[in-house]
Amino acid sequence: MNSFARIARGVAVGTVMVGSIAAGALPATAVQALPATPAADREVTFTVDGTITYGTLHVPAHRRGQKMPAVLLLPGSGPTDRNGDQPPAFTPHTLAKLADALARDGIVSLRFDKYGTGRTGLGAYAERPETIDYPAFVRQADAAYRLLAGQREVNRRAVRLIGHSEGALTALRVAVTAEPRTAGVGLLQPLARRFLDVLAQQLHDQLAAAVAAGQMSRSEQLTIGRAVDRAVADLRAHRPVDTSAMPPALADLFRALGGPSRRYVETIDAVDPASVAYQLSPGTPALLTCGTIDPQVPCRTTTSLAVALERAHTSGPGRIVLSGVAHDLTDPAHPDVLAQPTLDALRQFMRCGTR
Repeated sequence: MNSFARIARGVAVGTVMVGSIAAGALPATAVQALPATPAADREVTFTVDGTITYGTLHVPAHRRGQKMPAVLLLPGSGPTDRNGDQPPAFTPHTLAKLADALARDGIVSLRFDKYGTGRTGLGAYAERPETIDYPAFVRQADAAYRLLAGQREVNRRAVRLIGHSEGALTALRVAVTAEPRTAGVGLLQPLARRFLDVLAQQLHDQLAAAVAAGQMSRSEQLTIGRAVDRAVADLRAHRPVDTSAMPPALADLFRALGGPSRRYVETIDAVDPASVAYQLSPGTPALLTCGTIDPQVPCRTTTSLAVALERAHTSGPGRIVLSGVAHDLTDPAHPDVLAQPTLDALRQFMRCGTR
């Protein structure tokens, strides 16, 4: 039973710059005369579909009047807040770390509490949570993008999107229709296939691992695996979900997916990430990362999305394999900081397409 509970808990379906004048190129008196503005976090709000969304605009130190590149950061699946956390138990600070890394390179960032998290909560959906769908999250992110582009410190022609895990799909959706046109889209350990395909693959991988560890028999694996596939088919066919052959923990998971969350699950599962990537404007800088020790988004699952980016004639850097990097973009030996391969890929992406 404990192994089944671990399987259910492990599912998580599921990121330098424009030219500034080097100080050494100016006379000392001119450098001293430049008014410096220190780095600061600024709380911002915006309203979408009758709900106030709360976010953090992180502005690095800069010269007064300077226009800087900017990035909208989008979180992964579930109740993941503006910092990339699901408090109190899960607090990797993934988006907060990304914001800090970008700021060190002089890049403004915006991250926000999506529906169901942080100060935003469910807002207008609180009395009818079963009606919230995936397009609502896309509209929320699109509004955040426009807010970021309009900030006084931001170069509106140098605004990019970076999404982590499920947030990468939202980044793609916004990038296709973004106004102003996006300067690039970063997909970090992304949801690279349809939502339920990713979920099923994660469960099958974990069942296989349980067999290898002696925690269940091959016969049990086959029985539960067939039940998972049947439940996915039920969700896609809009039928009641059959959980009769599942252990309690997995049955609870699929009852939740087929219960109040069903509208969200069905609408996000209808979106194929590769099909969205094909719609990107030719020449759009695009980054896709996968970590060699990420069991949630194995590199093999990102191939179709990487091919789609190539066929859309995006300008790169394309897919970058992050050696020794986990799903939260860290090296497990140093979980408090982003892994160096992550930082290198991020900088390569942010340089791509700049002049």
